[in-house]
Amino acid sequence: MNYLKISIGIFLALASSRFIPHPPNFTSLITLSFYAPAILGVKFIPIIILSFLVTDIFLGFHNTLLFTWGSAALIGYISIFLNHSPLKRLTGVTIGALLFFIVTNFGVWILGETYSKNIDGILICYTLALPFFLNSLVSTIVFSSVIEGLLKINFVKNFKKSFK
Repeated sequence: MNYLKISIGIFLALASSRFIPHPPNFTSLITLSFYAPAILGVKFIPIIILSFLVTDIFLGFHNTLLFTWGSAALIGYISIFLNHSPLKRLTGVTIGALLFFIVTNFGVWILGETYSKNIDGILICYTLALPFFLNSLVSTIVFSSVIEGLLKINFVKNFKKSFK
């Protein structure tokens, strides 16, 4: 029952940040992909992916879903190695934002028809994606700072205890 309650909370947090109007790529997606498994365990990675699936039903599917969802899973798995201090978590979630940028834009380049399949095409793809990366990075820092603040005041620890 606790897993279900926490899973619903993760889903609601992710869904709300995707549905509420926001600048492109300014969501809690990367932060939740990192912090949910870092704090609660890797058993919550499927909930992150399921949250993507459900929200993508309404937002629309695209041909790079495997890259998007795969990068979220990868971010979740790296979180278990970088979750032992605030500095490591902030470093890890920043690496997660970079991984998301690299993986998803590779998917756009390799599967799309917009860019030529050569070095010039991939460089143009990544260059044009830089403004989106900036939004991702800023949102990741903002949402991570909120979570780190909650951790500092032991909110998350007390939250987890309330489900035991």
